[in-house]
Amino acid sequence: MSHATAEVHAAIDYLVPTSRINRRFWAPGKELNTGVYASYPVTIRNARLAGPFTLDAHGFCLGRHQTTITDWGSQYRPDSAYAAEVARVAMQLCGADLVVPIGGMVRDSAATSPTVQPPAAEAHVDFTQSFAERRAEAMYRSAHPQGPGYSRFIGFSLWRVLSAPPQDMPLALCEGRSVRDDEGTRNTKVDVAEIPTGDALYAPIEGEENMPAATIFHYSPGHRWWYFPDLAPDEVIFIKLYDSDHARAWRCPHTAFRDNTRPDARPRRSMEFRAMAYFSKR
Repeated sequence: MSHATAEVHAAIDYLVPTSRINRRFWAPGKELNTGVYASYPVTIRNARLAGPFTLDAHGFCLGRHQTTITDWGSQYRPDSAYAAEVARVAMQLCGADLVVPIGGMVRDSAATSPTVQPPAAEAHVDFTQSFAERRAEAMYRSAHPQGPGYSRFIGFSLWRVLSAPPQDMPLALCEGRSVRDDEGTRNTKVDVAEIPTGDALYAPIEGEENMPAATIFHYSPGHRWWYFPDLAPDEVIFIKLYDSDHARAWRCPHTAFRDNTRPDARPRRSMEFRAMAYFSKR
């Protein structure tokens, strides 16, 4: 097997400043962004040679979790066996008192299907601030209507590879404190049966401001990018999508990137599972 280098010079897609109507249409096995993106050269450093990386300082961390699950196609739902595992390992990694699962997604760089999406292709965070706050409140009240409430919450993704190393499209993680608080543009998620074409992509959508939305980013030379090469089956990455405590690193932009330094790289298959972690009021 080839060896990972100390850094990879790669390209990451960022939103261009002139892009105006930014939506991500999602259909089974397909995704399409209406935003206009451009590839920018970046240096992505080997996180295994640095660190330690912590949630509070960097917005992501590496953990270990052994699972016996092999049928990943049945683990998307918030009531799945893997959802319960995600809750347990997340509480250990971030110290929360409660985790309410949202759902999972398998991504594959070589083969998609109605239940498998391609790797994410641009620098993004899965929530906006307003969407994260609304979603967290609604989920908590639904799951624990008589609960004491929470003083803080973290929206997160627990990410793991399902394919052997080296992977052709590793996950790049942007150090949270290298991203200014005022950075980011809304990208509305639009679920459809089939991806529309032409003018339909840009037509007005009633209630768009209340729909789920991610945050996408313009290029900044100050962004510091990292990755964990050769991830093993028992390794997981906890990615902050939103932390209500902004005194800490409160979000971590991330994306897949093409690693051309590994001639023996295999197609990357991965599982990501999103959830909300709550810190109860005392």
